[in-house]
Amino acid sequence: MATRKKRKVFRASKAVKAAAREHIGQPPATRAVPARNSKPPKRKPTLGEMLAEE
Repeated sequence: MATRKKRKVFRASKAVKAAAREHIGQPPATRAVPARNSKPPKRKPTLGEMLAEE
């Protein structure tokens, strides 16, 4: 005997979003925004690192 599919519960937010997509169109795809503030290193540079910079 085949099993029946479970009916999906109505969600108003999904219905509103679907109607908006139909009326206005798909929103533009988002892009990952790089972090603005980079944290400084948590340790002092070693002597080798300091000499490599110069």
